[in-house]
Amino acid sequence: MKNSKNRIEEKESNFLAKIIFRFLPYWPVFAILFLLAGIGSWLYLRFTTPMYESTARLLIKDEKKGTENTKALEDLNLISTKKIIENEMEVIQSRPLLNEVVRNLHLYAPVYEEGSIRRSSAYVTSPISIEVQNTDKIQQVDKVEFDYDAKAANVSINKKSYPLNQWVSTPYGTVRFVPNKEQNRKTTRKLYFSLLPTKSVAGDIQSRLDVKTTNKQASILNLVLKDEVPERSSDILNELLNTYNKTIIKDKNILAANTLAFVEERLSSVEHDLDSIERRTQQYKTRTGAIDVGEQGRLFLQNVSQNDQKLSEVNMQLAVLGQVKNYVQSKNSEAGIVPSTLGVNDPMLSQLVTKLYTSEQEYEAMKKTTGEGLPSMVALSNQIEKMRPSIMENIRSQEQSLLASRNNIFSTNGTYNSMLQSIPEKQRELIDINREQSIKNGIYAFLLQKREETALSYASTVADSRIVDPAESSSSPVSPKRKVVFLSAFLLALFTGIGIVSARESLSRNIMFRHEIEKLTEQPIIGEIVADDFKDPIVIGESNKTFIAEQFRRLRATLKYLGINSKNKRILVTSAISGEGKSFIATNLALSLALTGKRVVLMDCDLNNPSLNNKLRIHDEKGLTEYLLNQSGAEEIIRGTDLHENLFLISAGYLPRNPSELLMNGRIEELLNYLDGAFDYIVIDTAPVSPVTDAYILSPLCSATLFVIRHKYTPKVFVQRIDENNKINELNNMAIVFNGIQSRGFGSKKYGYGYGYGYIHKDKDERYQIGMGKS
Repeated sequence: MKNSKNRIEEKESNFLAKIIFRFLPYWPVFAILFLLAGIGSWLYLRFTTPMYESTARLLIKDEKKGTENTKALEDLNLISTKKIIENEMEVIQSRPLLNEVVRNLHLYAPVYEEGSIRRSSAYVTSPISIEVQNTDKIQQVDKVEFDYDAKAANVSINKKSYPLNQWVSTPYGTVRFVPNKEQNRKTTRKLYFSLLPTKSVAGDIQSRLDVKTTNKQASILNLVLKDEVPERSSDILNELLNTYNKTIIKDKNILAANTLAFVEERLSSVEHDLDSIERRTQQYKTRTGAIDVGEQGRLFLQNVSQNDQKLSEVNMQLAVLGQVKNYVQSKNSEAGIVPSTLGVNDPMLSQLVTKLYTSEQEYEAMKKTTGEGLPSMVALSNQIEKMRPSIMENIRSQEQSLLASRNNIFSTNGTYNSMLQSIPEKQRELIDINREQSIKNGIYAFLLQKREETALSYASTVADSRIVDPAESSSSPVSPKRKVVFLSAFLLALFTGIGIVSARESLSRNIMFRHEIEKLTEQPIIGEIVADDFKDPIVIGESNKTFIAEQFRRLRATLKYLGINSKNKRILVTSAISGEGKSFIATNLALSLALTGKRVVLMDCDLNNPSLNNKLRIHDEKGLTEYLLNQSGAEEIIRGTDLHENLFLISAGYLPRNPSELLMNGRIEELLNYLDGAFDYIVIDTAPVSPVTDAYILSPLCSATLFVIRHKYTPKVFVQRIDENNKINELNNMAIVFNGIQSRGFGSKKYGYGYGYGYIHKDKDERYQIGMGKS
């Protein structure tokens, strides 16, 4: 377990080190990006207006989340309407409410301070505020400069003075300048005001207002508003809550007023009926001399009166249902004229009618400020139309029940009427009159009671919400946040730099990294040679302690991996295309082998473009071509070099017209057999495999083939074809030398694919230093 944990930590450490050393050579790019990110962040914070946040909390009486303890209180408020908190969230954010807030706080005429870089709000520094008489016809004005004279108590615009607290006519409409109640400090900057349409200001507030519940079980709303002036955001929230509560109370008062009007109308009618009945009673007694009725008549009168009273109540309920039915069926009913459900015992109907009335009132209010085709208007209209069938079904159900009750009463009254035939005519007529009088008295008493109850509810109307926490603003800006801005900018700069470096290196068509070679071919990489700044092609010697010389010594030692020894001594060096440094590798590898005391011959078999004689500064005389043409012997073409006594050269000679055919005449194999007996190592430099086939002719005669790939030079497509070509024309015992590894980024000691090297060098005191690091 412990070993596994150590391996994981080691992998993480290696991965981090690899990332660091991959991008560290490009540190100037990252430094510039970080500098630009810092400057950009500073400019953004300098020119961006800071925003403050105000919060308030409102308790809503939600019909879905109420408790039984509130039922007694609800019974006292006969015109109370329960709310659904999701609906109220939308109502609070509605444009009619926000338009009212804008008018009440005069937000359509903001005052600003001139600034050297940007303007700032003068909500708490301006000595005056501006009111517009007709807020619905405000024409937008971007900037109106003014001067305020506190001693004279007037405002000057374009050299014309206007007094305070008076409606005055200006080029911008009829306005009134009043002292600013919110001023808490003075300013010396130039002031100006703007005029904005009420709808646009309300829309801006709506976009910055966030209303949500504290949790799913609670009926408390959290209101959050962001604004550049903390005092203004608090004032807007407080005014919004007050306007919302006033609207609720206003709606309840309209409902109560309609109910009172209905009751008063019915009372007036019943009073008139009672007066008429009393006069009839008096006239009847005078005309007939009837004074009293018998005991049987009184009992009959009592029973019939009760039935008639019930019948009257049923008829009144049917009449009320008829009015409600007409109201519901009417598509063009106005929200302000709602029939009373007084006398109807079903509370569900009252709630449904009230909800329909509230929805229609909201629809009418929204229709005045928004277009009828908006999704919110269409949704509200659909909601209203869905309510009507439910109410009609409820009315039909109650009408059927009431009609059955009325039929039953009629049946009972028929029985009593039969009994009435046995009572004397005078007594029967008097009983009819008294019965009618008793019914009217009952109705009158009932209406008086309902009038008092409705008046009590009217007088004690309260909102169905309560402000839990008034608006309070944050003491510091909530946006932009300095730490977040700088962190985001630096992260953006970091990822931008990584993207630039990765794109630059990954989109290259040429070989950039060792892992690309390992991915494209299965051939092993046995050596890596860095790019050298010196123009001398010879980089290794007995006293040469440079890093590149050590790399050739490492390559010499790695030849054992390919089986190179005293018996297998032929080494072929080739590449994909010209310019990859194969002659450079062959020359210095041969010299490094000669430095070990072994006899080494270097053959220039590139009969298309020979270059070894120039690198070794030897005049090109007779060479391989002459031998292959049987014009010279082997001893004649072998020459010594000035580089080392053990290093010999066979130059290419003159360039033939048919080098490939010449190499296939059999003489090259005889030469190699001769050289096997005379030298310890044979290093052969041949032409690239892509343009000509010389390497494929010579490779079967050799013990190993070194394939040179140059950093940032060899196209990836040629490396990708190595394995495919080897299946057809095999290069014997092949291995890869990664040559010319250049520094990455801007560092002078960082090479290729993620390795960082120090140089071995000889200082003035003849002390040798070496440094090497791996990422």
